[in-house]
Amino acid sequence: MIYKIRIILDAPEDIFRDIEIESGDTMEEFHNAITQAFGFLGTEMASFYTCDEEWNQDEEIALFDMSEGGSDVRLMNETTLDDVMTENSPKLIYVYDFLSMWTFFVELADIVEKEDGRTYPNVLFSFGELPDSPPEKNFESESEVDFDDSFEDYDDMDFDEQWN
Repeated sequence: MIYKIRIILDAPEDIFRDIEIESGDTMEEFHNAITQAFGFLGTEMASFYTCDEEWNQDEEIALFDMSEGGSDVRLMNETTLDDVMTENSPKLIYVYDFLSMWTFFVELADIVEKEDGRTYPNVLFSFGELPDSPPEKNFESESEVDFDDSFEDYDDMDFDEQWN
């Protein structure tokens, strides 16, 4: 089967690519298709994240396992697209270059039969130009924290000063 997928840059202006790719391809092959479609060199770290309908991030699927001691991180070269993206869970988040944090929303648009003579992955449609630098992110907390509180009066605090 062929997945038709839209990859949208998290930015105020519309910048996206529509890609068709074989459902059994690895996430690493999908990562390579995305980097080529947007004109990245593909030399930076990247990860996909499963998410819910509201784009709340869940499990990471990493390009490389950077943890010590071999953790249970899912890797792109060991995970196929149809393992993580289905009609029931059609969304992923893709982050490219952890220093710049290029963030993309990935959504399954359609599943079709493979066409003879067509090469996959294939960029179906390209809209908008990638900016020179990633869009600014506004990381907001749901709770307000007042950092103007003074900690000069330790008598009001609930801890033992002789803890060591």
